[in-house]
Amino acid sequence: MPVLTLIRHAPTLWNEQGRIQGRTDIAISDFGRSTAEAWILPDDIRAAYWFSSPLRRTRQTASILGIHPKTDDRLIEMNWGTWEGESLHELRDIHGEAMKQNESLGLDFCPPDGESPRMVQERIMPWLAIVGGLDYPVAAVTHRGVIRAVTALATGWDMTGKELHKLRPGTCRQFRISATGQPALLEPDILLV
Repeated sequence: MPVLTLIRHAPTLWNEQGRIQGRTDIAISDFGRSTAEAWILPDDIRAAYWFSSPLRRTRQTASILGIHPKTDDRLIEMNWGTWEGESLHELRDIHGEAMKQNESLGLDFCPPDGESPRMVQERIMPWLAIVGGLDYPVAAVTHRGVIRAVTALATGWDMTGKELHKLRPGTCRQFRISATGQPALLEPDILLV
């Protein structure tokens, strides 16, 4: 079974401001650039076959890491629809109980005109099936929403309650991928610094 390593892109100004990016094509910030420049990929991960989301922040991160990935649209961030550019704090203040009820849906939480984590899983599963058929390691620079969706597939987490393995900055996450594309969590926090 191949090993899949997923790395979240370096920070953007919107990350620093707590704003939801989704599909909005934001560049990494100066802080993000200096953060990625400090990351050190272990040799076995560097030697993997690399993919990335088509968004600029993932491609810039890959470039700083000296990686030349193949882009794949299935690795793009969750679509947050009309809520892109907002913060969760603002949305909770504006929408109150309706927001709380939406968030309680876990995998079926869905922003207006956006997509749910379950929809992200459905989008990524065919790609995981391709990875599962390979006989070499694969890695991708992608987004928090995609990594969380794959983690939920791997662990059975329904995205309600506390996240078992919160994605920490400056880390990457590894999975074993079965021949059918089913991920199993291998290592949740490999430090890049």
